[in-house]
Amino acid sequence: MSRKIARLILLILSIPCLVLLISNYTINSYAEGKTFSSLDDIPKNKVGIVLGTSKRLKDGHPNAYYGNRIIATVNLFKANKIDYVLVSGDNGTIYYNEPTTMKKDLVTAGIPENRIFLDYAGFRTLDSMVRAKEVFGLDSATIISQKFHNERAIYLAEKKGLEAIGFNATDLALESGFKVQFREYFARVKVFLDLALQTQPKFYGDKIVIE
Repeated sequence: MSRKIARLILLILSIPCLVLLISNYTINSYAEGKTFSSLDDIPKNKVGIVLGTSKRLKDGHPNAYYGNRIIATVNLFKANKIDYVLVSGDNGTIYYNEPTTMKKDLVTAGIPENRIFLDYAGFRTLDSMVRAKEVFGLDSATIISQKFHNERAIYLAEKKGLEAIGFNATDLALESGFKVQFREYFARVKVFLDLALQTQPKFYGDKIVIE
């Protein structure tokens, strides 16, 4: 194999890695200073958007990402840093309903039911951000998820006209959350593809006022 062909192959193989790194760097840089882990430091917003995930893993064990988002949302509400909660998640089948499940646990933890609104069509982070703006009429919001997810959501939100900050739920150690965090690199590449292709949410629907 000639050196020219070897260099060409190396260049072709390096392009995906370069795309991953650039996408990750761009989103990290954009969200710098916009995510918070301290209740004392985070500014107040009328609405906090907690991003849905499954309560249990496929093996039946509790999903720590879910539990930590519930805790973060309750702490934020009780600290008077948000007045309302918008639960945005997947309600794809009659057997799987992230928003309703999260609402039940939030109410059990002390958030009044009349302060919680549900977005049943938050199938993807993009859908959640666009629908928060277009369906629920929000101009600003606090996103509640793990930091890596908040960063991506903030980038998408602001590209879609929603001013956003993030409150970071406790993350998992690398050995426990490696698979999720590895997939995040590819999800960040998908952000730029969706923006370039002007991908729209699966559903819009009637306007809902949070008050």
